[in-house]
Amino acid sequence: MSSNKIKNAHGMTEGSKVLKVLFFLTGLIFTGLGIIGAILPVMPTTVFLIVAVYCFGRSSSRFEAWLLNHRHYGPTLRNWQQYGAISRKVKCIACVGMAIGFILFYLGASPAWPLTTTVALFILLSAWYVLSRPVANE
Repeated sequence: MSSNKIKNAHGMTEGSKVLKVLFFLTGLIFTGLGIIGAILPVMPTTVFLIVAVYCFGRSSSRFEAWLLNHRHYGPTLRNWQQYGAISRKVKCIACVGMAIGFILFYLGASPAWPLTTTVALFILLSAWYVLSRPVANE
């Protein structure tokens, strides 16, 4: 017994249309978060735009192309999408940002040692991941 889903004129089932709309809306949300991150120094930009490109790749080739060809963010997004690579400059900025973030957290919150250790471990693992990615052509 097979379950054939009825497709519309574009070859899409109702479920896949809903999924495409969800990916598109998620892409818009993450693009918005990326824009906020470009304005606010405490929020990342590129990570949100990477997620947006992923979502638009499954929902809107026009928006995906817009991000991948963006004058400022396009090269970084293309390097990540094609090679999983991060430039030396971005690796440096990310690690310095994580260190500053940890220092501000520690000084501002005066957390107990278990929380301090947990946050430090999370940041160290995140820095290791960033540093372990291939180096992108700059």
